[in-house]
Amino acid sequence: MADDTAAPTPETPEESAEATAARTAKRARLLRILAIAIVSIAAIWGIWYFLTQAGRVSTDNAYVGADSATVTALVAGPVKDVRVSGTQVVKKGDILVILDDADQRIAVADAEAALRQARQRYGQASATADAARSRVAARAADIAQARARLRDADAAVAKARAELARRESIAGTGAVSAEELTTARTALASAIAARDLAAAGISSAEATRGSASGDLGAAEAVVRGTTIDTAPDVAAAQARLEKAKLDLARTVIRAPVDGVVTNKQVQVGQRIAAGAPIMVIVPVATAYVDANFKESQFRRIRIGQPVELTSDYYGGDVVYRGKVIGIAGGTGAAFALIPAQNATGNWVKVVQRLPVRIAIDPRDLKAHPLRVGLSMEATIDTRGN
Repeated sequence: MADDTAAPTPETPEESAEATAARTAKRARLLRILAIAIVSIAAIWGIWYFLTQAGRVSTDNAYVGADSATVTALVAGPVKDVRVSGTQVVKKGDILVILDDADQRIAVADAEAALRQARQRYGQASATADAARSRVAARAADIAQARARLRDADAAVAKARAELARRESIAGTGAVSAEELTTARTALASAIAARDLAAAGISSAEATRGSASGDLGAAEAVVRGTTIDTAPDVAAAQARLEKAKLDLARTVIRAPVDGVVTNKQVQVGQRIAAGAPIMVIVPVATAYVDANFKESQFRRIRIGQPVELTSDYYGGDVVYRGKVIGIAGGTGAAFALIPAQNATGNWVKVVQRLPVRIAIDPRDLKAHPLRVGLSMEATIDTRGN
């Protein structure tokens, strides 16, 4: 039986060389295409990097921060009511905690009574000054009367002296008796005594007026240059009343800012002291980012440059827009409680990081709120400088 399988025809040297040349040419074409593809990809990547990445510095050592508001009790007292819970969103002015205000209400009533008493004392002092002024005027009238009496006494003395002289001049003729002469002398002595009494009355009236003037000065010193509202005692009592009312108002503790309640440390029935922190409100709507860039990246970082930020909280699809608003005055190590001691023989240089404060666009924060402490990735575009 004959074998149907045909034996392969051996290749000639010429055919083998042509096949090798064809394979070599094909390989060369493939290598050229691969080289062109690599160069094209490198060029595209270079153009993309130059257009989008050149001049950009990034770090993943960045964290969300906010100027949190610590809520403290400004007056002491037992807690009557707690209106919020942890993680609750509050608005500025919302009531957080109410303290028992019995002591403060009593203090307000006491201050009101003290104010009324101070006003009453001022009225009494004003009335005393008016009375002293009237007494001074009355003493002036007494002096005028005493002087008038002195003038009358002087006239009486002059008349009695003239009568005595007239009688003495005719006593030798026998026309005047000894009794009449004695009576005239007595009348002169009485007139002189009355004049001396009138003079003493003037001195007494003047002394009384001096005493009344002193009382008037003392009374006017209390009310001089003031009104019932500006008198020192009244003003002090009014200030105490305002302080008591302020303490009463402070028994209602309100939110100082918009934000989220955290770290709540107050319960109903607890007695808190003035100045004791009771909770923290984090204003997430005004959060910022502190990004710690390496010192070698600061060659072109400037305030005002735009920043792109992403967070693991939302993933890379959510990009926040921001702006550099400040650069710290020193590294974290420089302000550490125990700074690094580099003056040693085994010192090894470590690249330091400097915090950069980044403000986030409020619209992005409103659309995707962040929480304090979240990690971020920040990329600063320095091409503008």
